[in-house]
Amino acid sequence: MSSSNRRAISVLVVSTLAFTVCFMVWMMFGVIGIPLKKQLGLSATQFGLLTATPVLTGSLVRVPLGIWTDRFGGRIVLFITMLACVVPIWLMAYATEYWHFLVLGLFVGLAGGSFSVGTPYVARWFPKNQQGFAMGVFGAGNSGAAVNKFVAPVIVVALGWTMVPQVYAAVMLGTALLFWFGSAHDPAHLVPPSKGGFAAQLKALKDPRVLKYCQYYSIVFGGYVGLSLWMVQYYVGEFGLDLRVAALLAACFSLPGGVLRAIGGWLSDKHGAHKVTWWVMWVSWICLFLLSYPQTDFTIQTLNGPQTFHIGLNVYTFTALMFILGIAWAFGKASVFKYISNDYPQNIGAISGIVGLAGGMGGFILPILFGYLLDLTGVRSSAFMLLYGVVWVSLIWMYLTEVRTRDVLGGEPQGAVAGSRS
Repeated sequence: MSSSNRRAISVLVVSTLAFTVCFMVWMMFGVIGIPLKKQLGLSATQFGLLTATPVLTGSLVRVPLGIWTDRFGGRIVLFITMLACVVPIWLMAYATEYWHFLVLGLFVGLAGGSFSVGTPYVARWFPKNQQGFAMGVFGAGNSGAAVNKFVAPVIVVALGWTMVPQVYAAVMLGTALLFWFGSAHDPAHLVPPSKGGFAAQLKALKDPRVLKYCQYYSIVFGGYVGLSLWMVQYYVGEFGLDLRVAALLAACFSLPGGVLRAIGGWLSDKHGAHKVTWWVMWVSWICLFLLSYPQTDFTIQTLNGPQTFHIGLNVYTFTALMFILGIAWAFGKASVFKYISNDYPQNIGAISGIVGLAGGMGGFILPILFGYLLDLTGVRSSAFMLLYGVVWVSLIWMYLTEVRTRDVLGGEPQGAVAGSRS
């Protein structure tokens, strides 16, 4: 193996580890929010806002971080981003009021911006026909959501929730140092400043393809983040499970939704971004349709008198559907970024930042909407009804702009062609 290949693999490994830790921290409220909800007496909407606050900052910083990665290199940008999170994470243990957690959550949320740094940083170390797989491996750091569900409940039960941010701060600092010494910088990967600076790079927002990829990512990533934050309390409320069992079952969604992203990248390299994304949306549509149905009792009049029937998912069927949905979204997250690497090879940082922003904003808005719908209707499965509607929008948009165009022209949509040639 050549030295350049060894360096590329080293960059991929330490970057993926760093992103896993960042994502674990980013999802912290998904577990410690459960005791905080009881301690602070929060409504479902307030709980949704609490869990979503870090996602807001992590989303908004993705565009500038992606652009800075193009300009200055991913090594220095990711290292500084991780260091900037350490103190706010530590201070979380000393917060006592609701607004304290909201403010500190905004600073902790910087960890979520690491994705738009690592994606272009990692991709440029590999040839084009391997970029989908490389970005998929890096994106598997989404499994930090599952790591959080394994680690945080144990700490909460044994030592109390205040130890979680203290442990996470130490882990973030150690990982930042490990990343710095295991990564590398290549000046050839930098994008020269263009005329007009940031504004010139952000002109890509006028491209309808970018808006379409934002819509796709808002469900496969935004939905993943939203449900990762929401599922522990859903299991506790819907099925009456304790925190540790609820977190373990919720990880059945979060874990495949993260680690299998690499396979999604490989499939996108082989079969094209369009084909993978198209099937991801249909599998999501079926799963969300079944998950949307609330627990229902109904009575009908028969010849032998009234008969009552129950329709609803038990915990095993529910978890199996969530597992399938997690796999689908893992593939979808990778296929969307394969679209980007195909269509914007010279501007991956800025475009991935924009699309990542859209996905992150989905992850911010969805938990709040989940809480609002729960407070409004009292139906927990209303969260899946909302996601079902979002998937419908993506399917219709994809059909009109890719499937029907292919049928009319007798060819393949752009993403599929680019994927097959890479």
